[in-house]
Amino acid sequence: MTGCDDCCGGVTDARDIDKPFRRVLWIALIANAAMFGVELYASFAARSVALQADAMDFFADAANYSISLFVLGMSLRARAMAAFIKAGTMGLFGLWVLGMALYRLITGGAPEPFLMGPVALMALAVNVAVALMLFAYREGDANRQSIWLCSRNDAIANTAVFAAAGLVWVTGEGWPDILVAAGIAALGLSSAWRVTGQARREWREERPALTPGT
Repeated sequence: MTGCDDCCGGVTDARDIDKPFRRVLWIALIANAAMFGVELYASFAARSVALQADAMDFFADAANYSISLFVLGMSLRARAMAAFIKAGTMGLFGLWVLGMALYRLITGGAPEPFLMGPVALMALAVNVAVALMLFAYREGDANRQSIWLCSRNDAIANTAVFAAAGLVWVTGEGWPDILVAAGIAALGLSSAWRVTGQARREWREERPALTPGT
């Protein structure tokens, strides 16, 4: 960050500048890790691939917040590398969920909507709270952008899972669960593509200039 180095003739540590953001990241990390455990258990109990996809999304987000905390205050190049890693995580998560949705489509069966619904609402409340805390930090480098996209995606996914639970209850079919899981996967893949593009630009910006004759 710039703009504070010349204040009062002193130098401000980047860690002090980012203290509020760091605090929010720790809260988000703990909340996502807790919800991963809750949703993973519920996904097997309810036989819901959408809940399972959302649980893995919570796990990926917790890992991403950990990486963000590690590189906070480092160079733009280091943060761009972290964004590459997180984009890869989101991409792999999307592919894994697509595979699970295909497996459930082949094997068939309907999940338990009365367990899906309450858990999805709990997850939505957690993610809306986290997204509101992170909203002020949504602009900036690829690392911060990836954090905001993860939170936004989670809130959208939770809403979709809750809607799927209602459709499963009304129809008695498993297709809403599969459709939402595929949608969560597509959201993860599109976000991975977006973060990769910005991280690539930032990596180039920080590339050391070549001296004459090299």
